[in-house]
Amino acid sequence: MWQLPVTDSLPEQVCKLCGTRSRLIAAHLGVCLDCIRNRPQEALEIAGAAHAAARRLFGLPECPPRTEGGRRCGLCVQDCIIGEGERGYCGLREVRDGKLHHLAGTPNRGLLHWYRDPLPTNCVADPFCAAHAVRAAYTVRAAYTVRAAHTQRGKHNLAVFYASCTIDCLFCQNYHFRETDPVRSETVTAQELADAANPRTYCVCYFGGDPASQMAHGLAASRLLAERGVVICWETNGTAHPRLMDRALDLSLATGGCVKFDLKAHDDNLHRALTGASNARTLENFAKAADRVGERPDPPPVVASTLLVPGYVDAEEVGRIARFIADLNPAIPYVLLGFAPQFLFPDLPRTSVRHAEGAEAAARAAGLRTVRVGNRHLLSRDY
Repeated sequence: MWQLPVTDSLPEQVCKLCGTRSRLIAAHLGVCLDCIRNRPQEALEIAGAAHAAARRLFGLPECPPRTEGGRRCGLCVQDCIIGEGERGYCGLREVRDGKLHHLAGTPNRGLLHWYRDPLPTNCVADPFCAAHAVRAAYTVRAAYTVRAAHTQRGKHNLAVFYASCTIDCLFCQNYHFRETDPVRSETVTAQELADAANPRTYCVCYFGGDPASQMAHGLAASRLLAERGVVICWETNGTAHPRLMDRALDLSLATGGCVKFDLKAHDDNLHRALTGASNARTLENFAKAADRVGERPDPPPVVASTLLVPGYVDAEEVGRIARFIADLNPAIPYVLLGFAPQFLFPDLPRTSVRHAEGAEAAARAAGLRTVRVGNRHLLSRDY
């Protein structure tokens, strides 16, 4: 099993570009926020090397393939063009004998594990969910179901963890999924996953990793689960092809569920530095989803969240994200999440109370009506 590299517990790290010393610089990334914003070309070159090193640890492609004459995947923002014998960025697609093969992520092969999570869960959208909140009965516009919050006692969420991802967050809290081999590991069909639901299953939530890399499987399972009256929810980075995201939102709207978008940064350079990918597709998909909130405003079908990474996702960045959301629909709930040191950012501190409060104030000042700080138990003293 792969082990995290040992990092000296230094009080400060040094930016490779400007020489600034700070506790709020991640050693593996090697550049500070100011340089990412003000010297993006140089900073992204350093960040690219950091991501390539992270990918090599797991035998994954260092960057999305762009092989001349290869086969285009097109299922996510990476838009891989895969050559003979190569795999796509997520590790689930490869080309053999000139044909694109899906090692997982199809209705017949989901690379995942699932478990039953008793309600209420620690879901990002918990305060806005009809299963958890104290609210009157609500009616879903489409045909599946009418529910009331008080009927959900003793029920559970079918939590579905997809063991693949379309991006490369250096602070991923679930980085272990990268050890999963799509060829040797057991897979689950959409029908088998749907059959895991029982009369106590209130909802299903897809997360990971990220469902964006296995949307065909998630959509197939969701259609079966929706027929059984299960609420459909997604936690995603929003990088899937727009048509796939539209279908995901269709199912959430119809069943009383939601799509929870993880908006990691508004600045594309910062997003690339932290995740190895552009945020253009994410923002595009979020804007399209926000335009459909009026189809079923209650409970909210779209929720946004942002991880407050110390030193990188500051109040200024949160304000930009919040203005983007507010310009689309100020009623969309926004959840700010406390950071805990994970994966290749083990040398950063936990999010401080001051950081969280400043970010919350910035989000409210941007015009959002519903802002919440989650993971408060993780918050630390000031940096």
